[in-house]
Amino acid sequence: MSAIILNEKMEKASELALPESFSGINPHNLYLYVKSAQAAMRANSASALTRSQVRGGGKKPWAQKGGGRARAGSRRSPIFVGGGKAFGPSNNRNYDQKVNKKQKKLALHFALNEHAQNGTLFIVDSLEVASGKTKDANVIFKQINQRDVLIVKSILDEQTYLAFENIAASYVIESNELNAFLAANYRSIVIEKAVWETLTSEAK
Repeated sequence: MSAIILNEKMEKASELALPESFSGINPHNLYLYVKSAQAAMRANSASALTRSQVRGGGKKPWAQKGGGRARAGSRRSPIFVGGGKAFGPSNNRNYDQKVNKKQKKLALHFALNEHAQNGTLFIVDSLEVASGKTKDANVIFKQINQRDVLIVKSILDEQTYLAFENIAASYVIESNELNAFLAANYRSIVIEKAVWETLTSEAK
């Protein structure tokens, strides 16, 4: 598999083969990482009161015997409207799922290899919008000619960030923010050469 090297006009100049370590990776590593990332993003706001947390219910609803009805001790019971919830959700639940460093690395390499296989992994020497204007960033986006794009820079300057911020189909990050979830979430990736060299050197 090869990454596509783009020139300053965002046109294909040549190709660069991926390291052998990027191939033959079990896709389950990506599944585990994406599952962990999505779990970490959960709002964890679902919460319901148990019968011990519901207010009121101190008085016995009716007599124990003689009414022909089942005995009841409190209106806070889950069988009553307004009573506590039996086995309801709690916002103190921990959804974190651990993924070790090796799996994270393998997941990212697998995602990048998939992009290379689909012809949607691009490498540029540098990508910068000095003007900070969205119209200039939009020209670059159209030259890349992809439905959406993840742009990975070695150092993200404010002007480039502001230029791409209003383009919904693009997302600009620094190299330390790159992960398998983002790589899998976008249909194409543009990586600066310095970032790519760091990635491939760590893969050896």
